[in-house]
Amino acid sequence: MTESHNAALLDGTAVAARIVEKVTADAAALTAGGVTPCLATVLVGADPASVTYVRMKQNRSAKAGIGSWHVELPANITTATLVAALTELSQDPDVHGILLQHPVPAHIDERAAFEAIAPEKDVDGVTMHSFAAMAFGEPGFVSATPGGILRLLDEYGVELAGKHAVVVGRSPILGKPVGMMLLARDATVTYCHSRTADLASYTRQADILVAAVGRPAFITGEAIKPGAVVIDAGYNPGNIGDVDFASAVTKAGLITPVPGGVGPMTIAVLLEQTVAAATRQQGRR
Repeated sequence: MTESHNAALLDGTAVAARIVEKVTADAAALTAGGVTPCLATVLVGADPASVTYVRMKQNRSAKAGIGSWHVELPANITTATLVAALTELSQDPDVHGILLQHPVPAHIDERAAFEAIAPEKDVDGVTMHSFAAMAFGEPGFVSATPGGILRLLDEYGVELAGKHAVVVGRSPILGKPVGMMLLARDATVTYCHSRTADLASYTRQADILVAAVGRPAFITGEAIKPGAVVIDAGYNPGNIGDVDFASAVTKAGLITPVPGGVGPMTIAVLLEQTVAAATRQQGRR
């Protein structure tokens, strides 16, 4: 009979605070030099969760000394109108980073909207250019949540080379890029999703399990390899992740809480990349 245990927590809140502390100092140095980093947020419609997320990002930006420019557009706008707004922001020299809050209303071509963001201002890492840079290991901005996940793993000294990483989820801004980033770090990566047959047979093989499927408590403890590192990148109504924390915490070796795990890291990377974008754009002037 094995003795029960609880996994150690990957504390994203604490790690993110250290990142933001440096971001704040870097932003202050830029501002002292005459350039205040500016993040433009674009919100289409008034989805309550999206409104909350945008407001939170604006507040975090302000605390870090990063200026905010918020654009609110009605839910019934056309793709062309949204593309035009993003193009205008891309061409504005006072805007250094652009965040389009997603998802957008179903009638809008989200990919066309993302592609209207200039690569040098794509601080959320949502364009095809950014994805290709991540996949090929070229310079560019990473998708904010995958970037935050990798930083968290590094902070806790999780060895990636030679480990089997299983990613459950295939979205173009989370599941797919985090797999690419893990592959670039010499992990062996398996992609799964909600329609994978016998999903648990794959997740039980994972040394590192990333849950990014968008279904509450979708992965339970019995589907987790003992001692695995479990990254819950899901965020569902009621502060529930994609992993059933109560059962998973007794099987995993390391696990992210929801909230307080991946979420703070996403915002920290977003702010860090905004300041980096401002620095690069200042250097090109």
